[in-house]
Amino acid sequence: MAIRKWTVGAALALVAALAVASVGSAKSSTAEATPLKVAVVTDIGGLNDKGFNDLANKGLQRAKAQLGVQGRVFISKSAGDYIPNLSTAARQGNDLVFGIGFLMGDQLATVAKAFPKTKFAIIDYPWVALKGKPKNARGVLFAEQEAGYLAGVAAAFESKSGTVSSVGGQAVPAVVHFLAGYKAGAAKQKPGIKVLSGYSQDFVDQAKCKELALNQIDQGSDSVFAAAGGCGLGALQAAKERKVWGIGVDSDQAFLGPYILASATKKVDVGVFSTIALTKAGKYKGGTDTLFNVKNGGVGYGTISTTAPRRAALIARLNAVSKQIANGTIKVPSK
Repeated sequence: MAIRKWTVGAALALVAALAVASVGSAKSSTAEATPLKVAVVTDIGGLNDKGFNDLANKGLQRAKAQLGVQGRVFISKSAGDYIPNLSTAARQGNDLVFGIGFLMGDQLATVAKAFPKTKFAIIDYPWVALKGKPKNARGVLFAEQEAGYLAGVAAAFESKSGTVSSVGGQAVPAVVHFLAGYKAGAAKQKPGIKVLSGYSQDFVDQAKCKELALNQIDQGSDSVFAAAGGCGLGALQAAKERKVWGIGVDSDQAFLGPYILASATKKVDVGVFSTIALTKAGKYKGGTDTLFNVKNGGVGYGTISTTAPRRAALIARLNAVSKQIANGTIKVPSK
């Protein structure tokens, strides 16, 4: 009889344990069945710019692989696609929607107000400047001038002609910062150096940037910094054809060839990934910005060409300047 009581008791305990396990399993399955959903809305130029938009996508793909989020990219072929893409992303139930680029600031603010339960983030646009200051949006900013400064140091360090140049897309704040830093870095490295600059007024058409770069090279530039998205690839192609240095932007564009002296790196992928991680951890906060700079590793310089005549010395110089920027010894102008 005692044995029977123990058996019944054990059975009841087992049933209770299975019930608890079942509830726990159900909760776990529910959590696994509803991962964070993230959407990235590109600026014009799409994912073929080998820089800005491409980096945003890499940040999303990394989050999918490492954080288990779901992700989708919406391609904007024109400014007219901004609101439809942002709205569709929110309507489809994405928890976090990224706008990639300053040019869609007004549109993202409009959509954020229309979808107050959706979280938004925008690259290169400060929250305080968003119309209506939606509380469900935040800015992801970069100190582009610091990366530009390092690029200017590199250009002047290797310049033999005493003239270097830069090709910008449109005069949006991020590009203005890049070019201002580039000019300041070149002037500090080689006082009296001539720095040519111009805007193509385009982020896509490579022919426009190429023409501008060729004109600069004809004026003596032996190093061309391209800060113009996909359009900038045309400027870099001009540098390759004329056998002068090209300097990439955003991503480490050393993959284009040994004629790329360096790149002013802007880690948009880190900005996207970090914001997704923050959101997944339940720490997303609207009404604020995150700033990525040299000090926290958000901007810097890329691979130095293996064909640079004084490669080791240049790397040492850039590392020293990076430390001075990080500790505040060097104050880099943004315009």
